[in-house]
Formats: sequence, C-alpha cells, structure tokens
Amino acid sequence: MKWIGKLGKYVVLAAGLFITLGPFYWMVVGATNSSGALLSVPPNVIPGTHLLENARNLLNNIDMFRALWNSIFITVTFTVIAGLFSAAAGYAFAKYEFKGKNAIFSMFLVSMMIPYQALIIPQFELFARMGILNSYSAIILPQLAYPFAIFLMRQSMKSIPDSVLESARIDGCGEYRMFFQIALPTMLPAIGAVGIFLFTHQWNNFLWPLVVIVTEDMYTLPIVLSILGGQDNLDYGQLMLAATISVLPIFIMFLFLQRYFIAGISSGAVKE
Repeated sequence: MKWIGKLGKYVVLAAGLFITLGPFYWMVVGATNSSGALLSVPPNVIPGTHLLENARNLLNNIDMFRALWNSIFITVTFTVIAGLFSAAAGYAFAKYEFKGKNAIFSMFLVSMMIPYQALIIPQFELFARMGILNSYSAIILPQLAYPFAIFLMRQSMKSIPDSVLESARIDGCGEYRMFFQIALPTMLPAIGAVGIFLFTHQWNNFLWPLVVIVTEDMYTLPIVLSILGGQDNLDYGQLMLAATISVLPIFIMFLFLQRYFIAGISSGAVKE
C-alpha cells in the first residue's frame, strides 16, 4: 500500500508543477503565435512561427529597448543602494545601542502597515516641489529605506556573535571596516535574499512610475505592458512577447540566486 501513497504524492506534485509553470509556458507559446492562433478553439499549445513577426511589430509599436534599459538601470541601481542601506540599518539596529533605538525600529514596522496608495499624493507633491518628476531619481528615491528589507537584515545581523566584533575592536578594527569586511561577507545569504526581494519589487513597480513618468522615453516595462494591453486593436502576440521579455530577468536572477534566497530567509529566523 506504500506505493499508493507515493503515487498520490507524485500526482499532487505534478499537478502543482503544472499549475505553477502552465501560465509561463502559455506566455512563451503565445509569443511565438499570432493572435488568431491564441484565440482559436481549441487553443494552440504548440510554439508557432510568428516570433520574428511579433518582435518586429512590437519594436515598430513601442521603443521596447529603451523601456528595457530603463527598467534594468532603475532596478539595478535601486537594488544596490537599497540593499546597502538595508544592511547598514539592520547592522545598526542589531549591534548598536543608542537612544530611541526601539522606538525608531517600531516606526519602521508600523510603516509597513500603511497602504502605499496613501503615500502617493504627498510623495508626488514633494517631488514636484523638488523639480525631479519624470526622472530616474523620482522612481528610485522614495523606497530606498525599505522597511521589510531592514527588518530582514536586522534579524540576520543578530546572528553575528558579539564576541567576534569585540575581538575585532580590540585588534584595532574600525567600525566601517567591521561592517564591510566582517558583517557583510558573513551575511551573504541574507543579502542575496534581500537583493532578490528588492529587485523583484522594483522590476514590477507600476503605480508609482505611472504617476511620475510623463514622456515615452522614460517608460518602464510594466508601463509598456499596460499600454499594450489597453490598445483597441490588441495584438496578443506582441503582448505575450513583451511579457516574456519582462519576466526573463527575474526568472534568471532567481534561478542563480535561489540558494541564497532560501538560506537568507532561514538565517532571519533567529530568536531575540
């Protein structure tokens, strides 16, 4: 009877795999087919021969390369800077004692409960007064101090033994050197997890760029997908190809960094 239980387990896993990967397969197949083939009954689930035609129509319809560059530049810049800020703030909250420490950290946690939509109007007015609307800075700056990333880094930094830091201080190691040469290398799994989270968050960011971006040369991929999906004469082949292009970077990044992501999430589960 054991084989029945094992067979049932594999059936459930296979069903979960199909449910998870099915939409991605349909998206890739759609990028190689025409709209007529996608809307046919029964639908065409075999890759077609319209990939180059869909790519040519997409490039004629919108500046996809510019949108791709904007998304890559904004996301990579945001991930690097926000990741460094999160690591530094997490290290400070975990390893230093200063007045108001718990109150400040509690404010970070409370800020996670505020709906982002409630912050859009005040942020827009602030950036309008600063004169930096329709720029990379307008998209990157608002969430550099990301509360969840700081929380995760703080929990991970608490796993660094205080005795290691004290030994480094006795040997004459400065605070900045301890952070960059001891704390950061030790926390690579957590940094990888935070990096994946920040990268995915900014790559998929749609609402805020839609508010602050005005000209077409500043469009990001989520805005391009929204424009393509809202056209009267909707070309599903173009839309599926654009969606495939927008998903590939996240898929590749997670594929190579998944072990850091899993280890980083686990390392954050330390008791206080």
